[in-house]
This record gives sequence, structure tokens and C-alpha cells, in this order.
Amino acid sequence: MSREQRKQDHIQEAIQQHHTRSPFDDIHFIHQTLATSTFDQCNLETTFLNQSISAPFLINAMTGGGGEKTTRINQQLAEAARHFRIPMAVGSQMAAIKEKQQEHTYRIIRDVAPDTFFLANLGAEATVEDALRAIDMIDANALQIHFNHIQELAMPEGDRDFSKRVAHLEKIVASSPVPVIAKEVGFGMTQEAVKQLYEVGVHAVDVSGAGGTNFSQIENARRHLPLSFFNNWGIETPTALIEATTLRLPIPLIASGGIASSLDIAKALSLGASVAGMSGLFIKTLQTKGYDALILCMEQIIEDLRYIMTALNVHTIPELKNVPLLIKGETHHWLTERGIDTKAFAQRT
Repeated sequence: MSREQRKQDHIQEAIQQHHTRSPFDDIHFIHQTLATSTFDQCNLETTFLNQSISAPFLINAMTGGGGEKTTRINQQLAEAARHFRIPMAVGSQMAAIKEKQQEHTYRIIRDVAPDTFFLANLGAEATVEDALRAIDMIDANALQIHFNHIQELAMPEGDRDFSKRVAHLEKIVASSPVPVIAKEVGFGMTQEAVKQLYEVGVHAVDVSGAGGTNFSQIENARRHLPLSFFNNWGIETPTALIEATTLRLPIPLIASGGIASSLDIAKALSLGASVAGMSGLFIKTLQTKGYDALILCMEQIIEDLRYIMTALNVHTIPELKNVPLLIKGETHHWLTERGIDTKAFAQRT
């Protein structure tokens, strides 16, 4: 199978995945009975890597390298990012590094949105030369380096040697002209991983937990003998996020993986994320309902987030980070076993 066809298959498999619950179902806001807030005063402006953005979410990595179909998807996503003044990441650019004719499937985003904050994207097997090419390809403002060894193991033609990935990342951080973000791809991160990434020198971490697009399922669907034990692998997004925030490191955290609503975004921000990354909802809306529906979807997320903030008696994103919430169920059990006290979240004022 060609790389181009594989990229297109990934999109279709992602669209067809269905989730019956949110990974944030164990997180509950505590009702604020005596709210004195005003809807019209809610302000979603925030900063991401020193860049002012209009809302606390970004269009996370999805596609590219799959010919004209992925060119059109990236073009429309970039137009939406420009419209809302939010960041956007492209999918892995290794396809274009290996096949130069695929560069336009990524470059299109800069052509349609010259002033938007864009994130280049490569896997952790990339070299410094690869990273510099990816940044230059889209005039990127930042670079995502993703760690996806579970996906690679499930992928029939995937990598099997991950011994040099952290060393590659360290060299890329030292050489990159733009901030470098370390990112999982839906399997989550532990405290230990985030601490090591911070020591390597990355400028932000995307914990990208389980609960959203499941890349082990996508790759297993392409295997003659599926590695089904990987289909339920990983750490859910809120769990990974709390593990990271309790380190109290001076580094921005991105929450992605299963974030599909304004309520998920609000919970992620309150748990310590600087921004939330969304991909599955956006690609499914765009591909099944069209660009106008995508714009309406994003507008609704923004409006609903302001309703939630009003209900929680806050007007700004920094205030939202301090509202009290309860952590229940499997999330609470995991964190307790890991030695993390969840009471502090419930007792905030």
C-alpha cells in the first residue's frame, strides 16, 4: 500500500470510530449557587507559546501527504483557524520529506492563512535535518514531535526500533529556530515522561491521552493478525494531565485525546492545561457535513464555553483554572495508586 493511500485510509478510519463516553466523565465541576457572573463579560482570550489567541483550543494534527484529498482538508482547516485566530497543526510531514511531490498538501495552509500560528509535525524518529525541512515547508511557528511507538508497533510496516528517539528530540530542541512541543498520539503520558521531556528542554508538552482517535485500532484494522491487546492501551487524558500538572513545572501543557465538547475543554483547562487540542470532532464534521458546518461547530463550542464559565462564576481563563471540581471513579483510583492527592482540586476557591 502506498503512503498516500495509507494517509487517506487513516482519515476514513478516524471518522468511523465511535465513542460512547468521554474520558472526562470522572471529572465533575462543583456547582456555584451564588454566582455573580455576567455572560457578556466572559473573555476567552489567552496565550499559547507567547502568542495571543482568541480561544483556548487548537486544531490538532490530522493529515497531509495523501494527495489532493488531504490538500483540501488542510486548506479548509487552515481557513477555519484563520477565521477564529487559533493555532493549527498539520499531520506528520514525513510523507513530504520522503516524497517531495506531497509538500503542497501541507504548504497550502500557509498560502491560505499567512498570519496564522501553525505547528509543523514529525515523528520522534526525525533527524535535525528533517525537522528544519518541516519547519521551512510551512513557515511554522512551532514544531510538534510526536511519540507514537504503540501505533508503530500495530502498523504492519511500522518502526520497531525506538532506541534513538529521545536523543533525536534533544538534538532537535537544540537546533530548532522555533519552540518544540513533545506530543503523544492518544496513549497518554506519565509524570516520569513529562519530567524527562522538560529536562530535554522542550517548550511545551501535549499529553494526548486515550479516549479519542485510537491509532492502534486504525492500524490493527490493516493487519492480517491484529495486536488487539493494544486497542485498550494507554492513560486517559485527564489522568495524564493531572499527573503532569502535579509536577508544577514551568511549561505549558496541551490536553488532547477525546476532547469533543466545550465541557471537555473547560475541564481540561481547570485541570491545568494551557490549551486543549481537538481533531476528531473537527475532521468528522468537515468530512461529513462540510466547511460551513465546521465553522458553526466551532462557534457553538466558543459560545457554550462562555455559558460554562458563567455558570462557574468566572470571566477569564486564569479564573477557570481555579474553580473547584471533584475527581471520581477510575481516574480517582489511578491517581490515588500513583500517590497523587485529588482533594486539592475539590477544595479550591
